[in-house]
Amino acid sequence: MDYECLVHEDGQRVLGFGFFAGIVGAHNGMMAYGKRTGSFALNPVHECKDYRTLIHTYFGLKVPNIKIAVTGSGRVAHGVLEVMNLMGITEVEPDEYLERKFSYPVYVQLKGADLYTHKELKTYKRDHFHEHPSAYRCRFLPFTKCTDILMNGVYWTENVPRLFELGDIDDTFSIQTIADITDDEHGSVPINLGDQRISNPVYGVDKISKEKTAPYLPDSIDVMAVGNLPNELPRDASQYFGEQLIKYVLEDLVKGDSALIDRATMVSKGNITQPFDYMNQYGGI
Repeated sequence: MDYECLVHEDGQRVLGFGFFAGIVGAHNGMMAYGKRTGSFALNPVHECKDYRTLIHTYFGLKVPNIKIAVTGSGRVAHGVLEVMNLMGITEVEPDEYLERKFSYPVYVQLKGADLYTHKELKTYKRDHFHEHPSAYRCRFLPFTKCTDILMNGVYWTENVPRLFELGDIDDTFSIQTIADITDDEHGSVPINLGDQRISNPVYGVDKISKEKTAPYLPDSIDVMAVGNLPNELPRDASQYFGEQLIKYVLEDLVKGDSALIDRATMVSKGNITQPFDYMNQYGGI
């Protein structure tokens, strides 16, 4: 069995570390922007004992009048919003975000319907989008012209349109810092050039050459891309995982004959199960 395949009837995962990835990714994104601009300072998450300790570091933090775009609506995005609210950053609607200037820091959450629209029908239906992503185009481009920090939490595969393309990075592209929390190399964020380590989470990307540079240079965009972000809060992430396991899985494991367990069972009695039959193309068992 694979814990990532433990899903409810509607396909929603039972277990996952996305919430803590969102928390750490948002913190790292803000930390990077603070280092780039010198407007505030944050220490790395892994220097804090736990999440409760981390929260106390936000007391008295003064964030400048910036705009932050948060993409996605899953666990990662929920973690990002937690940090935005703890830092006292105000949520605004997409139209306000695009049209107004504010005297305080704001963020906008862009969900599926805000980000994608059918190329012909000009509509968005979640199930159809996941089944036919190439039939949609991305609507994020206007936000690249007024955003300071992008916190990316969208799911991405090769057929899903990117948030922007390399050619969109021009004089009107205002994003200075990108926390690519979902971390797909050359994915929804095309200037994600690969993973960094927890100890050194940020690199720069030259706006002209699109090549990797040192972070915080004047003509670069800073990218935070780390594949194991929840490891910075090991106590909290592990406790949460255990609690979810006990709440939703343990009883089914004990009593047996569980649809939840069956959906996550990859191999039974020496054979690959039907939902995972595609693995036979790799040689089977």
